Amino acid sequence: MMGIMSNITFAYPWVLAGLAIVPVMVWWWVWKYRKQEAALQHSDITFFAGVKKSLRQRLRWLPYALRIVAVAAVVVALARPQSELSREETTMEGIDIVVAMDVSSSMLAEDFSPNRLEAAKKVAEDFIDGRKNDRIGLVAFAGEAYTKVPLTVDHIVLKEQLKSLKLGTLRDGTALGDGTATAINRIKDSEAKSKVIILLTDGVNNQGSIDPLNAAEIAATFDIRLYTIGIGSQGKAPYPFRDQLGRVFYQNMDVEIDEELLKEMSAATKDGLYFRATNKKALEEIFSQIDEMEKSKIDVLHFSKKKDEFMPLLWLALIVLGAEAIVKWLWMKR
Repeated sequence: MMGIMSNITFAYPWVLAGLAIVPVMVWWWVWKYRKQEAALQHSDITFFAGVKKSLRQRLRWLPYALRIVAVAAVVVALARPQSELSREETTMEGIDIVVAMDVSSSMLAEDFSPNRLEAAKKVAEDFIDGRKNDRIGLVAFAGEAYTKVPLTVDHIVLKEQLKSLKLGTLRDGTALGDGTATAINRIKDSEAKSKVIILLTDGVNNQGSIDPLNAAEIAATFDIRLYTIGIGSQGKAPYPFRDQLGRVFYQNMDVEIDEELLKEMSAATKDGLYFRATNKKALEEIFSQIDEMEKSKIDVLHFSKKKDEFMPLLWLALIVLGAEAIVKWLWMKR
């Protein structure tokens, strides 16, 4: 990204104080004009009452005004005005992030408002809004996993797909290894300075063909950092069920999160971390903490070049002085 701008500065700005001579010259002209006496004195000027002033008489101040302009131009030229051409080159190294979101049936638990899945989607959306310079992808997993959105800077499309996440599109269960592996496939070939996977789940690994720890070790070989987040309150949480008539009723279910496994997975990668979110505010703070830890690198190189601009002012002064001479000695014939 480049920016080019031009502005005027002065090498000797203190010289501009010399412009104070301009009002002095104006005052001197006014004083001289008021003190001026007639060349021919007469006791009665009734004879001249109907005589109109000529154009030369009306513009007798013009030569002196031209001299004032010339003096002002010389003073400004002596201050040595300079134009500055500047250019900025910005080099930005973004971060590639894949968010792996659990969409198993347990994410309907309502210990988060309105439920775990919707709360996680809203917090992830706010996180995306703060990462304008980064490529972000989205993986959904339950008993199996798939890529919802590959790495992209089109965050509008990304957020639309995030909002469309819902339960029932995948076989139920929790396949942590498959979710991690799918995210790895999407980010492993990235050339970004930092590659990150954020894995969010509320369950215990019980599905999938890939061992979660093996997946985490593979992530480490590709220099991918893994942040794991366990989402769910402590103890029990209300979970909605439907009967055969479609009526909804709730039952308190045990919150089961394999925190030890999630800790081991994140620890297998360099600087990886595990977080526990027991409410929406805690989840927001976790994403905020990750946002602070993963900052894009921006290098700005500034180039500037100055060019003297006093010559046009000197030419102006010479032209105005020439105009004064022509007006004074030829047109006004003094």
